[in-house]
Amino acid sequence: MAHPENSPSELPRPAGRRAAGSAAAPPVSILRDPEPARRSAAKARSLKQEYEEFILQRIEEFKEQLSRDELLAVADEAVRELEMGTEDQLVLTEVLVLEHVDRLITRRLHLPSYRRWRERHLRLRRAQREPTHWGLDTGTPLEDLATRLEEGGLALVIGSGAVPAAFYLAAHDTEVLFIDPVLTSVEAAEHRAAAEALGAHFQALVVSFEVWFPDVAPSLTVLDPLALGELNPVLRHAVVETIKDKTARGGAHLVLPSEPPAGVTPLAPEALQAYYNGWMVERARRSAGTRWFLAYKP
Repeated sequence: MAHPENSPSELPRPAGRRAAGSAAAPPVSILRDPEPARRSAAKARSLKQEYEEFILQRIEEFKEQLSRDELLAVADEAVRELEMGTEDQLVLTEVLVLEHVDRLITRRLHLPSYRRWRERHLRLRRAQREPTHWGLDTGTPLEDLATRLEEGGLALVIGSGAVPAAFYLAAHDTEVLFIDPVLTSVEAAEHRAAAEALGAHFQALVVSFEVWFPDVAPSLTVLDPLALGELNPVLRHAVVETIKDKTARGGAHLVLPSEPPAGVTPLAPEALQAYYNGWMVERARRSAGTRWFLAYKP
């Protein structure tokens, strides 16, 4: 039996990340994102497709942990097993070898069958749709917002302190873009999203507010004031105005303060509320544990 014409010198690895520089709630619906077709396609993925993505993700994570020599050893083992297989296989292609490498790794990792994964996945998703799973307060406005977002709507989440809100929204099948100027915060969020099987609805970018802002039109923006606290007032104003401009009519901004690190004086939500003159604002009750406020674009 012939070996592959071009034996795989190295197995594929995942692509790297690209970094860039008290009023009553109004009876207003959150409008659709201008790009619903692309995002609706992501929403429509079946559980079977999510399972296949889960398996592929675990395989690639395993490959990342191996040295080049270890990867080649796995490829050699795959070639030997294929050679001992069907007698009708005349040409052993690189594609066949790579596919069998993935099967070998699946066996080594004892990855679950689709049936077992589905049962566990559905239990996990039910838990993830409870605010307390992410350390969020019960009665958070996110509970209402998650149900009101129309299919295809995008949630923009800014600042590492708002990551629990990002995961909560992703668990409700909302497309989420998380941005933060700190690389380690973005990487930590990506790893947690993968561990919680939320990667299908979660993306993250490193963004330097002084240089660049993603070209998106969110239906909902969740903002941790700490993310803007260290910016000078002029830049802070420019960033908030940029987000406001990108928000569709009827869209919402939720300013959700997080617990600041020791020695850090946070930017009070009231300081940001001054930017929302002309918007319809709902504030947390005084008895609430957090000082959030919600602003709707007229």
